[in-house]
Amino acid sequence: MITITEALKSVLSQRQSYGTEEIKLSEATGRFLAEDIFTDRDAPPFDRIMMDGIAIQLGDIDNSFKPSYPIQGIQAAGTPRMTLQTPKHCLEVMTGAILPVGADTIIPYEEIEIKDGNAHPRLGKAAKRFIHYRGSDSKKGQKIISKGKLITAADIGILATVGKANVSVSKLPSVAIISTGDELVEVDQTPLPHQIRKSNIYTLWSSLAMEGIQAKMHHINDNKEALRKKLTTLINDFDVLLLSGGVSKGKFDHIPDVLDELGVHKLFHRVAQRPGKPFWFGHHPEKDTKVFAYPGNPVSTYVNHLFYFQQWLHASLGTPLILEIKELGNDIPGNPSLSRFVSVQLDPETGKAIPFSHNGSGDLFSLTKTDGFLLLPQRDGDFMAGEQLAFLGVK
Repeated sequence: MITITEALKSVLSQRQSYGTEEIKLSEATGRFLAEDIFTDRDAPPFDRIMMDGIAIQLGDIDNSFKPSYPIQGIQAAGTPRMTLQTPKHCLEVMTGAILPVGADTIIPYEEIEIKDGNAHPRLGKAAKRFIHYRGSDSKKGQKIISKGKLITAADIGILATVGKANVSVSKLPSVAIISTGDELVEVDQTPLPHQIRKSNIYTLWSSLAMEGIQAKMHHINDNKEALRKKLTTLINDFDVLLLSGGVSKGKFDHIPDVLDELGVHKLFHRVAQRPGKPFWFGHHPEKDTKVFAYPGNPVSTYVNHLFYFQQWLHASLGTPLILEIKELGNDIPGNPSLSRFVSVQLDPETGKAIPFSHNGSGDLFSLTKTDGFLLLPQRDGDFMAGEQLAFLGVK
Protein backbone atom coordinates (compact mmCIF):
# COMPACT_ATOMS: atom_id res chain seq x y z
CA MET A 1 0.00 0.00 0.00
CA ILE A 2 1.36 3.41 -0.95
CA THR A 3 0.70 6.93 0.31
CA ILE A 4 -1.66 9.35 -1.37
CA THR A 5 1.34 11.48 -2.44
CA GLU A 6 3.02 8.49 -4.06
CA ALA A 7 -0.23 7.47 -5.77
CA LEU A 8 -0.82 10.92 -7.24
CA LYS A 9 2.79 11.12 -8.44
CA SER A 10 2.35 7.77 -10.17
CA VAL A 11 -0.91 8.87 -11.83
CA LEU A 12 0.59 12.14 -13.03
CA SER A 13 3.60 10.30 -14.45
CA GLN A 14 1.13 8.89 -17.01
CA ARG A 15 -0.12 12.26 -18.25
CA GLN A 16 -0.38 12.28 -22.00
CA SER A 17 -1.20 14.64 -24.85
CA TYR A 18 -3.83 13.52 -27.35
CA GLY A 19 -2.98 16.12 -29.97
CA THR A 20 -4.85 19.28 -30.88
CA GLU A 21 -7.88 20.23 -32.91
CA GLU A 22 -9.51 23.42 -34.12
CA ILE A 23 -13.07 24.08 -33.00
CA LYS A 24 -15.58 26.89 -33.24
CA LEU A 25 -15.36 29.65 -30.66
CA SER A 26 -18.92 28.84 -29.54
CA GLU A 27 -17.79 25.31 -28.59
CA ALA A 28 -14.59 26.26 -26.74
CA THR A 29 -15.83 26.91 -23.18
CA GLY A 30 -14.31 24.40 -20.78
CA ARG A 31 -11.65 23.20 -23.23
CA PHE A 32 -7.89 23.61 -22.84
CA LEU A 33 -6.26 26.19 -25.09
CA ALA A 34 -3.57 24.74 -27.36
CA GLU A 35 -2.14 28.04 -28.61
CA ASP A 36 -0.95 31.33 -27.19
CA ILE A 37 -3.34 34.20 -27.90
CA PHE A 38 -2.08 37.64 -28.95
CA THR A 39 -3.92 40.90 -29.51
CA ASP A 40 -4.41 41.65 -33.20
CA ARG A 41 -4.59 45.41 -32.48
CA ASP A 42 -4.40 47.79 -29.56
CA ALA A 43 -7.04 47.34 -26.88
CA PRO A 44 -9.02 49.45 -26.83
CA PRO A 45 -8.31 50.16 -30.50
CA PHE A 46 -9.15 53.87 -30.11
CA ASP A 47 -9.64 56.45 -27.38
CA ARG A 48 -13.02 55.27 -26.16
CA ILE A 49 -15.72 57.32 -24.46
CA MET A 50 -16.68 55.90 -21.05
CA MET A 51 -19.73 58.05 -20.20
CA ASP A 52 -22.65 59.58 -22.08
CA GLY A 53 -22.28 63.37 -22.09
CA ILE A 54 -20.35 66.01 -24.01
CA ALA A 55 -16.76 66.09 -25.27
CA ILE A 56 -14.83 69.36 -25.02
CA GLN A 57 -11.30 70.61 -25.42
CA LEU A 58 -10.11 71.60 -21.97
CA GLY A 59 -6.43 72.03 -22.74
CA ASP A 60 -4.56 72.59 -19.51
CA ILE A 61 -5.91 70.53 -16.61
CA ASP A 62 -6.17 73.68 -14.48
CA ASN A 63 -8.40 75.45 -16.99
CA SER A 64 -11.98 76.14 -15.97
CA PHE A 65 -15.02 75.14 -18.01
CA LYS A 66 -16.64 77.76 -20.20
CA PRO A 67 -20.12 78.87 -19.11
CA SER A 68 -21.64 77.22 -22.17
CA TYR A 69 -20.68 75.23 -25.25
CA PRO A 70 -22.66 75.26 -28.50
CA ILE A 71 -23.51 71.66 -29.40
CA GLN A 72 -22.00 70.88 -32.79
CA GLY A 73 -23.51 67.39 -33.21
CA ILE A 74 -23.51 63.84 -31.80
CA GLN A 75 -20.67 61.31 -31.86
CA ALA A 76 -22.44 57.96 -31.54
CA ALA A 77 -20.81 54.60 -30.92
CA GLY A 78 -19.91 52.87 -34.15
CA THR A 79 -19.79 56.07 -36.26
CA PRO A 80 -16.68 57.55 -37.90
CA ARG A 81 -14.63 59.98 -35.87
CA MET A 82 -15.82 63.59 -35.85
CA THR A 83 -13.80 66.76 -35.22
CA LEU A 84 -14.54 69.63 -32.88
CA GLN A 85 -14.91 72.83 -34.93
CA THR A 86 -13.32 75.00 -32.23
CA PRO A 87 -12.42 74.79 -28.53
CA LYS A 88 -15.61 76.75 -27.87
CA HIS A 89 -17.83 73.94 -29.23
CA CYS A 90 -18.76 70.56 -27.85
CA LEU A 91 -20.04 67.30 -29.25
CA GLU A 92 -22.54 65.10 -27.53
CA VAL A 93 -20.90 61.69 -27.14
CA MET A 94 -22.20 58.23 -26.31
CA THR A 95 -20.52 55.49 -24.28
CA GLY A 96 -18.37 53.35 -26.56
CA ALA A 97 -17.88 56.07 -29.17
CA ILE A 98 -14.48 57.18 -30.42
CA LEU A 99 -13.14 60.41 -28.87
CA PRO A 100 -13.60 63.26 -31.38
CA VAL A 101 -10.53 64.96 -32.83
CA GLY A 102 -9.63 67.94 -30.65
CA ALA A 103 -11.50 66.73 -27.57
CA ASP A 104 -9.72 65.75 -24.36
CA THR A 105 -12.37 65.83 -21.64
CA ILE A 106 -15.79 64.29 -21.10
CA ILE A 107 -18.47 65.95 -18.97
CA PRO A 108 -21.30 63.50 -18.15
CA TYR A 109 -24.92 64.47 -18.80
CA GLU A 110 -25.45 64.41 -15.03
CA GLU A 111 -23.12 67.42 -14.71
CA ILE A 112 -24.54 69.63 -17.48
CA GLU A 113 -27.76 71.32 -18.48
CA ILE A 114 -28.73 71.44 -22.16
CA LYS A 115 -30.78 74.43 -23.23
CA ASP A 116 -31.35 76.07 -26.62
CA GLY A 117 -28.67 74.01 -28.31
CA ASN A 118 -26.01 74.79 -25.72
CA ALA A 119 -24.50 72.67 -22.96
CA HIS A 120 -23.98 74.46 -19.62
CA PRO A 121 -21.57 72.75 -17.17
CA ARG A 122 -22.72 72.73 -13.55
CA LEU A 123 -19.15 72.49 -12.26
CA GLY A 124 -16.46 75.11 -12.62
CA LYS A 125 -13.70 72.61 -13.46
CA ALA A 126 -12.88 68.89 -13.34
CA ALA A 127 -10.01 66.60 -14.20
CA LYS A 128 -9.72 65.06 -17.63
CA ARG A 129 -11.65 61.84 -17.24
CA PHE A 130 -13.97 59.19 -18.66
CA ILE A 131 -11.64 58.35 -21.56
CA HIS A 132 -10.43 54.77 -22.01
CA TYR A 133 -7.19 55.46 -23.87
CA ARG A 134 -6.04 53.44 -26.87
CA GLY A 135 -3.74 50.55 -25.94
CA SER A 136 -4.16 51.08 -22.20
CA ASP A 137 -5.41 47.48 -21.77
CA SER A 138 -2.91 45.83 -24.10
CA LYS A 139 -0.76 46.68 -27.08
CA LYS A 140 -0.96 45.01 -30.49
CA GLY A 141 0.98 41.73 -30.47
CA GLN A 142 0.93 41.33 -26.68
CA LYS A 143 0.27 37.81 -25.36
CA ILE A 144 -2.96 37.89 -23.40
CA ILE A 145 -3.83 34.21 -22.83
CA SER A 146 -1.28 31.43 -22.49
CA LYS A 147 -1.44 27.98 -24.02
CA GLY A 148 -2.79 25.36 -21.62
CA LYS A 149 -5.37 27.56 -19.93
CA LEU A 150 -8.83 26.18 -19.27
CA ILE A 151 -11.09 28.41 -21.35
CA THR A 152 -13.68 30.28 -19.29
CA ALA A 153 -16.63 32.46 -20.30
CA ALA A 154 -14.45 35.53 -19.76
CA ASP A 155 -11.81 34.08 -22.09
CA ILE A 156 -14.46 33.56 -24.77
CA GLY A 157 -15.12 37.30 -24.79
CA ILE A 158 -11.41 38.03 -25.20
CA LEU A 159 -11.05 35.44 -27.98
CA ALA A 160 -13.98 37.03 -29.79
CA THR A 161 -12.43 40.49 -29.38
CA VAL A 162 -9.18 39.41 -31.05
CA GLY A 163 -11.00 37.70 -33.92
CA LYS A 164 -10.58 34.03 -33.00
CA ALA A 165 -13.63 32.55 -34.71
CA ASN A 166 -11.88 29.18 -34.47
CA VAL A 167 -9.68 28.12 -31.59
CA SER A 168 -6.96 25.48 -31.28
CA VAL A 169 -7.61 23.27 -28.24
CA SER A 170 -6.24 20.05 -26.80
CA LYS A 171 -8.02 16.96 -28.05
CA LEU A 172 -9.94 15.08 -25.39
CA PRO A 173 -9.23 11.42 -24.69
CA SER A 174 -11.84 8.83 -25.56
CA VAL A 175 -13.20 7.36 -22.34
CA ALA A 176 -15.18 4.24 -21.50
CA ILE A 177 -16.92 3.93 -18.13
CA ILE A 178 -17.46 0.38 -16.97
CA SER A 179 -19.67 -0.67 -14.09
CA THR A 180 -19.26 -4.19 -12.73
CA GLY A 181 -21.38 -6.37 -10.51
CA ASP A 182 -24.28 -8.82 -10.75
CA GLU A 183 -26.32 -6.73 -8.31
CA LEU A 184 -26.71 -3.78 -10.70
CA VAL A 185 -29.72 -3.15 -12.94
CA GLU A 186 -30.59 -0.31 -15.30
CA VAL A 187 -32.05 2.94 -14.03
CA ASP A 188 -35.44 2.29 -15.66
CA GLN A 189 -35.78 -1.17 -14.11
CA THR A 190 -37.42 -2.11 -10.82
CA PRO A 191 -34.76 -3.79 -8.68
CA LEU A 192 -35.42 -7.06 -6.89
CA PRO A 193 -34.76 -7.05 -3.13
CA HIS A 194 -31.13 -8.12 -3.69
CA GLN A 195 -30.43 -5.62 -6.48
CA ILE A 196 -29.68 -1.89 -6.85
CA ARG A 197 -29.81 0.49 -9.78
CA LYS A 198 -26.61 1.67 -11.45
CA SER A 199 -25.50 5.03 -10.09
CA ASN A 200 -21.69 5.33 -10.09
CA ILE A 201 -21.54 5.07 -13.84
CA TYR A 202 -23.89 8.04 -14.20
CA THR A 203 -21.97 10.08 -11.64
CA LEU A 204 -18.78 9.51 -13.62
CA TRP A 205 -20.51 10.20 -16.94
CA SER A 206 -21.86 13.49 -15.63
CA SER A 207 -18.48 14.55 -14.24
CA LEU A 208 -16.82 13.79 -17.58
CA ALA A 209 -19.53 15.67 -19.46
CA MET A 210 -18.67 18.75 -17.40
CA GLU A 211 -15.12 18.39 -18.75
CA GLY A 212 -16.45 18.18 -22.31
CA ILE A 213 -15.92 14.42 -22.60
CA GLN A 214 -18.76 12.34 -24.01
CA ALA A 215 -17.95 8.98 -22.50
CA LYS A 216 -19.41 5.60 -23.47
CA MET A 217 -21.03 3.52 -20.74
CA HIS A 218 -20.68 -0.26 -20.42
CA HIS A 219 -21.59 -2.91 -17.87
CA ILE A 220 -19.94 -6.28 -17.22
CA ASN A 221 -21.18 -8.90 -14.80
CA ASP A 222 -18.88 -10.54 -12.23
CA ASN A 223 -17.76 -13.24 -14.63
CA LYS A 224 -14.06 -13.60 -15.33
CA GLU A 225 -14.44 -14.66 -18.97
CA ALA A 226 -16.97 -11.90 -19.68
CA LEU A 227 -14.62 -9.37 -18.11
CA ARG A 228 -11.67 -10.67 -20.11
CA LYS A 229 -13.54 -10.54 -23.40
CA LYS A 230 -15.12 -7.13 -22.95
CA LEU A 231 -12.05 -5.42 -21.47
CA THR A 232 -9.90 -6.71 -24.34
CA THR A 233 -12.12 -4.81 -26.76
CA LEU A 234 -12.31 -1.67 -24.63
CA ILE A 235 -8.53 -1.49 -24.13
CA ASN A 236 -8.15 -1.52 -27.91
CA ASP A 237 -10.89 1.04 -28.56
CA PHE A 238 -10.43 3.73 -25.88
CA ASP A 239 -7.69 5.95 -24.47
CA VAL A 240 -8.96 5.69 -20.89
CA LEU A 241 -11.02 3.15 -18.96
CA LEU A 242 -12.81 4.10 -15.75
CA LEU A 243 -14.03 1.07 -13.84
CA SER A 244 -16.22 1.04 -10.77
CA GLY A 245 -16.19 -2.02 -8.55
CA GLY A 246 -14.44 -5.37 -8.59
CA VAL A 247 -11.07 -4.26 -7.14
CA SER A 248 -11.39 -5.17 -3.44
CA LYS A 249 -10.70 -8.54 -1.84
CA GLY A 250 -14.02 -10.26 -2.46
CA LYS A 251 -14.23 -13.65 -4.17
CA PHE A 252 -15.85 -12.03 -7.21
CA ASP A 253 -13.47 -9.05 -7.46
CA HIS A 254 -11.75 -10.25 -10.63
CA ILE A 255 -10.64 -6.93 -12.12
CA PRO A 256 -6.97 -6.92 -10.94
CA ASP A 257 -6.35 -10.48 -12.17
CA VAL A 258 -8.06 -9.91 -15.51
CA LEU A 259 -6.18 -6.67 -16.16
CA ASP A 260 -2.92 -8.47 -15.41
CA GLU A 261 -3.82 -11.25 -17.84
CA LEU A 262 -4.57 -8.66 -20.51
CA GLY A 263 -1.12 -7.10 -20.18
CA VAL A 264 -2.17 -3.96 -18.30
CA HIS A 265 0.79 -2.88 -16.18
CA LYS A 266 -0.21 -2.21 -12.59
CA LEU A 267 1.37 0.92 -11.13
CA PHE A 268 -0.33 0.51 -7.77
CA HIS A 269 -3.24 -1.19 -6.02
CA ARG A 270 -4.37 0.10 -2.63
CA VAL A 271 -3.66 3.57 -1.28
CA ALA A 272 -3.36 4.61 2.37
CA GLN A 273 -6.50 6.70 2.25
CA ARG A 274 -10.14 6.65 3.30
CA PRO A 275 -12.44 6.39 1.47
CA GLY A 276 -11.19 4.64 -1.66
CA LYS A 277 -8.34 2.52 -0.32
CA PRO A 278 -8.63 -0.33 -2.93
CA PHE A 279 -8.04 2.08 -5.89
CA TRP A 280 -6.14 0.34 -8.73
CA PHE A 281 -4.25 2.24 -11.44
CA GLY A 282 -2.24 1.12 -14.44
CA HIS A 283 -1.68 1.39 -18.18
CA HIS A 284 -1.34 -0.90 -21.17
CA PRO A 285 2.23 -0.41 -22.47
CA GLU A 286 1.39 -1.24 -26.10
CA LYS A 287 -1.99 0.49 -26.46
CA ASP A 288 -1.07 3.18 -23.89
CA THR A 289 -4.57 2.89 -22.46
CA LYS A 290 -4.86 4.32 -18.95
CA VAL A 291 -6.96 2.33 -16.47
CA PHE A 292 -8.50 3.92 -13.38
CA ALA A 293 -10.21 1.14 -11.42
CA TYR A 294 -12.17 2.61 -8.52
CA PRO A 295 -13.71 0.69 -5.62
CA GLY A 296 -17.46 0.31 -6.00
CA ASN A 297 -18.79 2.26 -3.03
CA PRO A 298 -20.19 5.51 -4.45
CA VAL A 299 -18.30 7.98 -2.24
CA SER A 300 -15.07 6.06 -2.88
CA THR A 301 -15.60 6.15 -6.62
CA TYR A 302 -16.39 9.86 -6.61
CA VAL A 303 -13.51 10.94 -4.36
CA ASN A 304 -10.93 8.99 -6.34
CA HIS A 305 -12.26 10.38 -9.58
CA LEU A 306 -12.17 13.98 -8.35
CA PHE A 307 -8.71 13.72 -6.86
CA TYR A 308 -6.81 11.48 -9.27
CA PHE A 309 -8.53 11.53 -12.65
CA GLN A 310 -9.25 15.24 -12.76
CA GLN A 311 -5.68 16.11 -11.82
CA TRP A 312 -4.42 13.67 -14.46
CA LEU A 313 -6.74 15.17 -17.09
CA HIS A 314 -5.71 18.77 -16.41
CA ALA A 315 -2.01 17.86 -16.39
CA SER A 316 -2.44 15.97 -19.67
CA LEU A 317 -4.37 18.61 -21.57
CA GLY A 318 -3.29 21.92 -20.10
CA THR A 319 -2.06 23.42 -16.87
CA PRO A 320 -2.11 21.47 -13.59
CA LEU A 321 -5.27 21.64 -11.51
CA ILE A 322 -4.73 23.80 -8.42
CA LEU A 323 -6.85 22.55 -5.55
CA GLU A 324 -8.82 25.07 -3.53
CA ILE A 325 -7.86 25.76 0.08
CA LYS A 326 -10.48 25.96 2.81
CA GLU A 327 -10.32 26.71 6.50
CA LEU A 328 -11.27 23.86 8.81
CA GLY A 329 -14.20 24.87 10.98
CA ASN A 330 -13.94 22.25 13.76
CA ASP A 331 -11.20 20.23 15.43
CA ILE A 332 -10.95 16.70 14.05
CA PRO A 333 -8.67 13.78 15.07
CA GLY A 334 -5.73 12.90 12.86
CA ASN A 335 -4.81 9.42 11.63
CA PRO A 336 -1.14 8.38 11.37
CA SER A 337 -1.90 5.51 8.99
CA LEU A 338 -4.36 7.01 6.50
CA SER A 339 -4.98 10.23 4.61
CA ARG A 340 -8.66 11.05 4.69
CA PHE A 341 -11.12 12.81 2.43
CA VAL A 342 -13.61 14.21 4.93
CA SER A 343 -17.11 15.20 3.80
CA VAL A 344 -17.78 18.82 4.66
CA GLN A 345 -20.39 21.52 4.32
CA LEU A 346 -19.33 25.14 3.79
CA ASP A 347 -20.64 27.64 6.30
CA PRO A 348 -22.68 30.11 4.23
CA GLU A 349 -21.42 33.08 6.28
CA THR A 350 -17.75 32.29 6.94
CA GLY A 351 -16.97 29.82 4.16
CA LYS A 352 -15.34 27.51 6.71
CA ALA A 353 -15.44 23.77 6.02
CA ILE A 354 -17.54 21.96 8.64
CA PRO A 355 -17.13 18.14 8.75
CA PHE A 356 -20.30 16.12 9.16
CA SER A 357 -20.93 12.46 9.84
CA HIS A 358 -22.65 9.98 7.53
CA ASN A 359 -22.83 6.24 6.99
CA GLY A 360 -19.49 5.80 5.25
CA SER A 361 -18.34 5.38 1.67
CA GLY A 362 -21.48 3.45 0.72
CA ASP A 363 -23.76 6.33 1.69
CA LEU A 364 -24.61 7.72 -1.74
CA PHE A 365 -27.24 10.04 -0.31
CA SER A 366 -24.64 11.85 1.80
CA LEU A 367 -23.40 13.44 -1.43
CA THR A 368 -26.57 15.54 -1.62
CA LYS A 369 -25.44 17.29 1.59
CA THR A 370 -21.74 17.44 0.66
CA ASP A 371 -20.19 20.67 -0.60
CA GLY A 372 -16.85 18.93 -0.97
CA PHE A 373 -14.10 16.97 0.72
CA LEU A 374 -11.22 18.24 2.83
CA LEU A 375 -7.98 16.32 2.38
CA LEU A 376 -6.48 15.48 5.77
CA PRO A 377 -2.95 14.09 5.34
CA GLN A 378 -1.62 11.30 7.55
CA ARG A 379 -0.87 12.78 10.97
CA ASP A 380 -0.44 11.68 14.59
CA GLY A 381 -1.94 14.80 16.12
CA ASP A 382 -5.34 16.42 15.73
CA PHE A 383 -6.30 18.86 13.01
CA MET A 384 -7.31 22.10 14.66
CA ALA A 385 -10.00 24.57 13.66
CA GLY A 386 -8.47 27.33 11.57
CA GLU A 387 -6.02 25.11 9.66
CA GLN A 388 -5.91 25.61 5.89
CA LEU A 389 -6.41 22.37 3.95
CA ALA A 390 -6.83 21.22 0.35
CA PHE A 391 -10.46 21.05 -0.74
CA LEU A 392 -12.22 19.10 -3.49
CA GLY A 393 -15.42 20.94 -4.38
CA VAL A 394 -18.43 19.05 -5.71
CA LYS A 395 -20.86 21.97 -6.24
